[in-house]
Amino acid sequence: MRIMTVYAHPADTITNCGGTLALHADAGDEIVAVILTHGGRIHPNVYAEEARKEDADPRLTAAGRTEIIENKKEELRRAADIIGIGTIEFLDHDDLMSTVQEDVVDQVAELIAEHRPDVVIADYPQNPAVTNSTHTVATMVLIAAMDRAASFLRNLDGKEEVNVKQVFLGGLPVLASDALSTYGVRNDLMIDITSVVGRKIAAMDCFASQGYDGPFARKLIEASNGEFGRSAGVALAEPYVRFRSETRSLLPLTEHADGVDPLTRHVTYSQFDVRREFPIK
Repeated sequence: MRIMTVYAHPADTITNCGGTLALHADAGDEIVAVILTHGGRIHPNVYAEEARKEDADPRLTAAGRTEIIENKKEELRRAADIIGIGTIEFLDHDDLMSTVQEDVVDQVAELIAEHRPDVVIADYPQNPAVTNSTHTVATMVLIAAMDRAASFLRNLDGKEEVNVKQVFLGGLPVLASDALSTYGVRNDLMIDITSVVGRKIAAMDCFASQGYDGPFARKLIEASNGEFGRSAGVALAEPYVRFRSETRSLLPLTEHADGVDPLTRHVTYSQFDVRREFPIK
């Protein structure tokens, strides 16, 4: 399987779907991460915090745009090695990008045509009113780019059409697992990342420049992946909304659903302690 992620900023691929990607990398799948912006402006913690100090380190306070951007890219490269991401495509647009732009759609469509992914992972768009969110814009760009890539003709464009088989959208902040209580708006697929959470933590620890290392990495995973895991009946899970409906020959019953004991599963998965298993060094 070939998997492509399309996210706005360098760290997004790791924080949102790092565990899922680690599992697919272990299964031998090819992974390419597309990053729309350079990340130079977003979460500049280490630089902003240093500037507040009276005895500030001039190497940080004097860092220019080029140095900050390259450091963000290097952080992702290290994280990608830990997770198993084979290719990173940096498009280097500014973090302030707030609208869908035709040239960016073209770039992503060209990358879809080049890498021909079976599956794409991206952010769940926040809502139609929050179009100035770069995360939402990134997914809007992706959807337009998929339509464009599916329209390529070899005799006109020099490349064949690519039809992505499925898109999984992460980050929908709806925790309830009951379809009725949320009127159908919910994450409809959970991936158990408990076995690879150590790699996700180590990858997040790479993003020290924006304060994603150490306590934050563990808190995010405990709070977010832990709550989605509780809903899924496992210790830690990453949630997704399937962009397209799926067709099966028979009604599905997963191995997890078939084997889990609903009466006692909460006792079992609650014994997993992220901070004890992965202490801050």
